Amino acid sequence: MTTKASPVRVLSGIAAFLMLLGSIGPAFAEAAPPPKIDAADTAWMIAATALVLLMTVPGLALFYCGMVRKKNVLATMAQSLLCAALVSVLWAVGAYSLAFGGEGPILGNLDRLLLQGIGLETIHSAAKTIPEMLFMLYQMTFAIITVALVAGAVADRMRFSAFVWFAILWLFLVYVPLAHWVWGGGFLMTAGVLDFAGGLVVHLNAGIAGLVAAYVIGARHGYGNDNFSPYNLALAVIGTGLLWVGWFGFNGGSALGAGSRAVFAIVATHLAAAVGALTWMAIEWWTRGKPSVLGMISGAVAGLGTITPASGFVLPWQAMVIGLLAGGICYWACTWLKQKLRYDDSLDVFGIHGVGGALGTLLCGVFAVAALSDAPGTPGTAGLLEGNGGQVLIQLYGIAVTAVWSGLATFVILKVIALIVPLRVSQQSEIEGLDVTQHGEALQ
Repeated sequence: MTTKASPVRVLSGIAAFLMLLGSIGPAFAEAAPPPKIDAADTAWMIAATALVLLMTVPGLALFYCGMVRKKNVLATMAQSLLCAALVSVLWAVGAYSLAFGGEGPILGNLDRLLLQGIGLETIHSAAKTIPEMLFMLYQMTFAIITVALVAGAVADRMRFSAFVWFAILWLFLVYVPLAHWVWGGGFLMTAGVLDFAGGLVVHLNAGIAGLVAAYVIGARHGYGNDNFSPYNLALAVIGTGLLWVGWFGFNGGSALGAGSRAVFAIVATHLAAAVGALTWMAIEWWTRGKPSVLGMISGAVAGLGTITPASGFVLPWQAMVIGLLAGGICYWACTWLKQKLRYDDSLDVFGIHGVGGALGTLLCGVFAVAALSDAPGTPGTAGLLEGNGGQVLIQLYGIAVTAVWSGLATFVILKVIALIVPLRVSQQSEIEGLDVTQHGEALQ
């Protein structure tokens, strides 16, 4: 005997079936598509990587060598060249893996030792639209210029062999841990510290290391009495121009893609540099009666370094405010503060990069605009002006950790190197010049 299904039962069955589909459907709808390498993002990041490498060689090399005495020009450039070569090899061998391999709170792992495991389609979790090999190369250029920046604090007197040891040890013991803590999934990243392109990892880190190195190695022979006028400011101006343009890749590339956020970061970078140069120029004009070329390029670099941690989080007008503060505060640090603390930082690495990096990181906590850092599934981070005063405290935490770690580790590294090889050249070698005594060459 058969029974006919009533209309009620049929409708109930259809409803149940539709409810089943409804419970399954959202799961498929919400599932993110698999990451895919994007050609436009890849093209932009290749260009950005080239721009950042350009910042060290020839940018920083020219910027630094133009501000030392003629007898030390080649020795100063040699330090930048060394960093480009040595850090590149060390980064590929193991430093990249320790900084960005894994997401442990303190350090990465050795999964990417000698870049093993990276294929044509491999991506990194921090940059899902470009090949991991390109992400590795981009981060390499940051490590190169950070180590090279420190050299400016001890220009004219550090033995080249000692600097080779310093570059090796400092890369692994100072830069790699900080890069992991801030960008590689470490405890500072987990705590919510904002550092878009290197206010902590690059500038404050290098500035503190430079300050410690200046104290440990001591002042140049004749400092305060002899004439230490720059050899060729024209070279320094050319270097500044290369740094300024290269910073578009430094900050714009830190968006890790070709999009609006990269454009906002580049605009912020350019405006902060311009205002920083004008501010330093105006202060010198007012206090000394003449605006110096050295002051203008110093103000531009101060603006560039200070905007770095905030460049991807702030609006153009906020970037100009940051540039204004950078020009004024870094000028004060390179003049009044430097005299009070009585240290010989040859090229003002601490006053410009250290103070600027700390200032920019703090101001990022003030000005950060949540809408600029929005990402799918991740709400943006607001700063003090948008009602999130706690971000300022988080930024201060990041500044404190960076300063303490960089300072202590740098001090220990220098003391250990001093047991292997003298840190500085002899007084006679310093008088003759490092070009001849360290490299057997000289400008004619």
